[in-house]
Amino acid sequence: MKIDVDGTKCQGYGLCAEVASALFVLDDFGFATASGDGTVPPEQVQAALQAISECPASAVRRLG
Repeated sequence: MKIDVDGTKCQGYGLCAEVASALFVLDDFGFATASGDGTVPPEQVQAALQAISECPASAVRRLG
């Protein structure tokens, strides 16, 4: 599974990084990007799905 953050939708809430800190990087303004190439390790899949469902801007998405 891979994840991505749509930079045009991200509003900088940072909830994704709160629930899955290993999977996201926040810039100085709080806007998120996926760590590395977005690959989610098996033990982090549940956290990734939670981040997707809790993003108020629907910016976090699953890429397969």
